[in-house]
Amino acid sequence: MKISRVIPICMAFAAIFTGNLAKAQTNPNSKNADKWVKSKVWANGLKVNIYPEVDAVEFKKQYETNKATWDKVFKFLGDSSKLATLAPGKYPIDGKNAYASITYAPSKTFEASKWESHRKYIDLQYVINGEEKIGVVPLSKATVTEPYNEAKDVAHYSSDGTYYIATPKEFFLFFPADVHRPNIKVDGYDQVKKLVIKIAYTQ
Repeated sequence: MKISRVIPICMAFAAIFTGNLAKAQTNPNSKNADKWVKSKVWANGLKVNIYPEVDAVEFKKQYETNKATWDKVFKFLGDSSKLATLAPGKYPIDGKNAYASITYAPSKTFEASKWESHRKYIDLQYVINGEEKIGVVPLSKATVTEPYNEAKDVAHYSSDGTYYIATPKEFFLFFPADVHRPNIKVDGYDQVKKLVIKIAYTQ
């Protein structure tokens, strides 16, 4: 076999080996995080499900970094009878680490809704009563239309994405890399009671 043919073959095997090695190094973390999310050891009896496309690796990291705060968050979320009676307004959970806002308002038309992301806080969004549509897309696939406003902790985008119907059966978690488009009207639901919990993001 000529050397000129050996080198490309060796390079091809090296590329395959490198690719498989990279997968071996990254997949265990992802599989471990997926398994952790599905186990619901973090939920402490919480009956509401988490939406299936959550970033499991980021969720596990954030929870384990600040477990005490997250446990308070899920305790607040899990008190369904309390949530049903709480009036719209803001509610403390763990100082600046986590706080809740409850709204009871009409959803928006698709055109009036906006893609958004945050850097300082993670969004936990949960429909207490009613339904709404929520869009999700990775930050890497979105185009900035309004640059990040540090005072408001928000940036806006244009993008296509995946849309979900949010119901009282599950909650959504949006990290800084998750651009989301909430509050989109679903036919038949003119008013929606909704909970948004802001949870401090740990770098």
